Amino acid sequence: MKETAKLTILGCHSANPTGDKFTTSQVLEMQGHLFLIDCGEGTQMQLRKARIKFSRVQHIFISHLHGDHFNGLIGLISTFRLLGRKSPLHIYAPKGVQELITLQLKLSGSWTNYPLHFHELTLKKSETLWEDEKVVVKTIPLRHRIYTNGFLFQTKVGLRLINKDAVEGLALSPKHYRMLQEGESIELENGKIFTNEELTRPPAPVKSYAYCSDTVYDDAIVPLIEEVDLLYHESTFLEKHAALASETKHSTAAQAAKIAALAKVKRLALGHYSSRYNDKNDFLEEAKPIFENIILSEDLKTILF
Repeated sequence: MKETAKLTILGCHSANPTGDKFTTSQVLEMQGHLFLIDCGEGTQMQLRKARIKFSRVQHIFISHLHGDHFNGLIGLISTFRLLGRKSPLHIYAPKGVQELITLQLKLSGSWTNYPLHFHELTLKKSETLWEDEKVVVKTIPLRHRIYTNGFLFQTKVGLRLINKDAVEGLALSPKHYRMLQEGESIELENGKIFTNEELTRPPAPVKSYAYCSDTVYDDAIVPLIEEVDLLYHESTFLEKHAALASETKHSTAAQAAKIAALAKVKRLALGHYSSRYNDKNDFLEEAKPIFENIILSEDLKTILF
């Protein structure tokens, strides 16, 4: 089956970036769209390393206004200007982001030469941020030290797929193809009737990705992320530092795995690692007994689902 979604981890570390550890940023490619999720310092450099075209970035989703999740935003916006961008850029982020960015643009005399649209978030319940005929994006309210959202990306049920072997030799018109894709049966000019099931296959499976950035353990999100194909859940700490995780409103690897198990997700990606740990396999060893299908995020790692 053809893959319909690809996640590229640009950065998966917390707090301070270093020469070989980048802070949070991801690119999700789904149904022809490219979504940038969070924009830590150095994101545009990682975009170049990943060979992702800047012009494809149309929508940026910022979980919260801590620096390791949005400090790269002003640089990326400025680079778009230098590259002569003309297409609109949409930024979905907590209230205050417009004031932050426009002040920097104003004081530097660097207003964009392309439309810049801010969609500021304030609700503490899940809401739909963007959708078209193929994809819908919703918020996942999280519990952190400041107002924070995760994001749920879901494809919609598509058209039925034409069975090329079954229709071979039939004189089908464009109208016939359209009817078949929409689930209808058809009648040919000679009066022969074909049921939809004879000539089509079911639509491509719906794909879903849940991004849960900085948050204390909170099983209230489980109904929002049930059975997603891929869950990224922060795992800043190990259980030996659970008290620190609670104090700073972060999660441990074991807690992330527990959320994945409760939500019955297909795969879990751990990330947002604290720099206090030298071996990421410790996160895997802690989480695996609770939830089996785990991926360790790495900078510039690609996950297909």
